Formats: sequence, structure tokens, C-alpha cells
Amino acid sequence: MDEQLNTRLMAWVSFFNDPLWDFLVVFLVVVGVFYTLLTGAVQIRLFLHSIRVMKGSRKEGDDQHGITPFQAFVTGLASRVGVGNVAGVAIAIAIGGPGAVFWMWFTAFLGMSSAFVESSLAQLFKVRDHQNQQFRGGPAYYITQGLKQKWLGVVFALSLILAYGFVFNAVQANSIVDATAHAWGWDRANIMLDLGGLGFEVSWVGVVLVIMTAAIIFGGIKRIAVVAERMVPLMAVLYLAVALYIAIINFSILPDIFKLIFTEAFKFDAAAGGFFGAMVSMAMMQGIKRGLFSNEAGMGSAPNAAAASDVKHPVDQGLVQMLGVFVDTFVVCSCTAIIILASGLYHEAGFEGVTLTQMALVSQIGSWGDDFLALILFLFAYSSIIGNYAYAESNVQFINNQPKVMFVFRLLVLAMVYFGAITSVPLVWSMADLSMGLMATINLFAILLLTPFLRMLLKDYSSQLKKGIKEPEFKIDKYPELKKKVDSDIW
Repeated sequence: MDEQLNTRLMAWVSFFNDPLWDFLVVFLVVVGVFYTLLTGAVQIRLFLHSIRVMKGSRKEGDDQHGITPFQAFVTGLASRVGVGNVAGVAIAIAIGGPGAVFWMWFTAFLGMSSAFVESSLAQLFKVRDHQNQQFRGGPAYYITQGLKQKWLGVVFALSLILAYGFVFNAVQANSIVDATAHAWGWDRANIMLDLGGLGFEVSWVGVVLVIMTAAIIFGGIKRIAVVAERMVPLMAVLYLAVALYIAIINFSILPDIFKLIFTEAFKFDAAAGGFFGAMVSMAMMQGIKRGLFSNEAGMGSAPNAAAASDVKHPVDQGLVQMLGVFVDTFVVCSCTAIIILASGLYHEAGFEGVTLTQMALVSQIGSWGDDFLALILFLFAYSSIIGNYAYAESNVQFINNQPKVMFVFRLLVLAMVYFGAITSVPLVWSMADLSMGLMATINLFAILLLTPFLRMLLKDYSSQLKKGIKEPEFKIDKYPELKKKVDSDIW
């Protein structure tokens, strides 16, 4: 692309992007506070119960056309746990200081309530695919059925398809190639093809990624769910094990690390000016922004996977998806934070993103830390590709559920995976931020307008728990006013 055109496009995207995200960061926090209060702090009150629901959700439900709640949980987690958990945390600490970690936790705590709401609503308004009878749903569906605004549902779907179906997958593929090239010296393009006298360089890493992705996405949501069910726990345990080892060998300084996180989060710097001071405002903004990018709570992405599961009550899946935010930030992101802060390398100028995490790992566990992080990044990024695809597939089906359209869409996804493997994508990343910001704004306003349905669901669920019913079941016959808006064949 012409450099001048690229600069001009970046300027236009930033013109819309910057004010949108300045508003959105505040809006997401406000919505999180609102739902925390409205639900009586559901993320605390029903946290232990949500673990029991998740643990008991691995078995198949009564309807074999749905995936299990646990599969929906790990499919959502597959998209959430990605490069942001490694690079995003490092960037937050490098720019905002250790205090940024506290604000990531703060954002995740509030976000758990937003995630609970959007996934519960996705379950309530889910539909059956007439071709294969599988469940599908998400914000596009509850906007259309609950708010009767089909056009807005289409706008949301298009925004999500652009961000998660295409651009984010290119970015994840780019991260895989960068990590393997840095650790093992694999070049981006290292195969020469001679076609009719024309020479082409082909990235064999890109080709392998395309083949691996095609093998999964052409199997649909069920195959994605099965792969995610096996891959996500493995990669999480591997990363957690190394972080735990680093925590153990640095046990004596752990209290100092946590003290640093809390004191830096609320540290005022009057000399820097501003209401909070430069350091505090930077820690807050970096922590909140990176936290939101990582856990995706309120963004409208995870509900697309949540709607595909077979549960007895919509609130069950809301509780399970709420745990996804907890695992993403309080577990995985905290692992990265401990690795970086224990090393002390965040003070070093020039270390940022994946490089900072790599250097921190090497300083703690030796040179094999570079190889280990490349492997973990591959698992994180690859799982994100198939998780992102699962979100986008549901929204393509919402717009047009013809097999030919789905086939072309899958080919375009593979093309973007290969594109990400051979090029840098700063412009398309900014465009994805813009489209994700748009979809998040639409989703937040939608769930606020659908709050009465959420209150009804939570009241129904809580009343059954109080009666001693261990597995509450939603019966739509008790709510005749819902039958006009909800697929009563499911409930």
C-alpha cells in the first residue's frame, strides 16, 4: 500500500477510534458497576455455585444438537485467552506501571457481571438452525428478537465479522509467525514457487496455519468446541505451571510484588498535574483498556459461543461464561504479571509487549523460556483463531445461512490467516479496534434495554435455588408474555 495513503487512512481511523474508545472505556465500567449492583454482586454471590455448574456441565445435555456448557465455556475462553494475555499485560505494565495490574483486576471484577448478563440473554433468545438443528445466537439475535431491530442486529453482525472473522485472525497469525521466527529462526517466506516463469515466495508457516485452521473450521461449531475442550485446559495448565514455579522461587518477594501493585494503583503524583496525576491516570487507563481487550466482557463476542450450548436454564450459561472472565484475567493475566514483576525488567527502557515477557521468562527460567513462550503463544493464538471463527460463523448465519455463503466465508477467513502470516497489520488492527468498538457500543445499549428480561431470569433462577432445587429449569409457560419474542420450541 502507498505510504501516503496508509498514513491518511490511519489518520481517519484514529479520528474516529480515539474518541470512541475514550467513551467506551468509561461506558463499559459504568455498565459493569450497574449490573454488579442490580444483580446483588452476582460475581460474588453465585461464584461458588458457578464453579459447581461448570464442573457438572461436561456431560451431554438432553438435546444432542447443542454443545455442552463446558464446551461453550472453553470456546469462549479460546478467544479470550490470546496474545493479549501475554503482550497486553506487558504493555500495560511497561506504560502504566505495576498499578495497571490492579485496574485489570478491577475491570475483570465488574466485567464478570456484564459477561453474566450478555450470555444469559444470548441463551434466552437463541434459535435453532433449520439446516442442522444446532443452537445459535448472540447479540445480533437478541437485538432482533428482544428489541425488534433487525437492521441494528445486521450492523452488529457485520462489525463482529470484520473484527473477529477477518482482522483479529490475521493479527493472531502474525503473532504466531513473529514468535516462531524469534525463537527458532523460521522465516516469513522461505519457499520459492515457479509458476509459468513467475516466481513466488510462499510462507510455509502460513500454509501450515491455513491447513490447521481449515481442518477445524470446516467442521463447524461442534468440532471447534471439541478441539477447544482439549486445547484450552492444556495451554492454561502449562502456563500456570511455569508461573507457579516462578512464584515459588520468588516466594520471599511476592508480598512486595502485591504491595507494589496496590500502592502504585493509588499513587498520586501532584507534580505531574491532572486530577489523579500522570502515573495514576496512566495506570488506570492502561489497566482498564488492556483488561477489557483481554476479557472481552460486555463486548458482545462470548455470547455467540454461549448461545450454542444446551442448558436447562439460561442463567446456567451466564454463570459459566462469567467464570471465563475470571480465568482470563485473575488467573492467566496474573500469571504474566507475576513473571514480569518478579524479573524487575519492566524498568528497562525498550522492553515492551511480547519482548518484555520473553526477557522476563528467560531471566527466571533460562534460555528455554524463549522456546516455551513461543509454544504458548502458538497455542494461545491458534486457539484464538478458531474461537474467533466460532463467533463470526454464528453472525454470518444470522445474515445469510446458505451453504455457499458459508463456504466462501471460510475461504476468506483462511485467506486472512495467510495474510497475517506474511505481513504486518497495524492499519487493519486499528480498523478492527474501530469495528469492535462499534459492536461493543451497540451491545451495551442493547443489554441495558433488555435488562427487564435479565431480572426476570435471575429472579426465576434464584427462587428455584432457594427452594432447594439444585438444577433450576426455565419453563417459558410461566411467562406467556415472552412467547412472542422467544423460541418456545427450545424453552
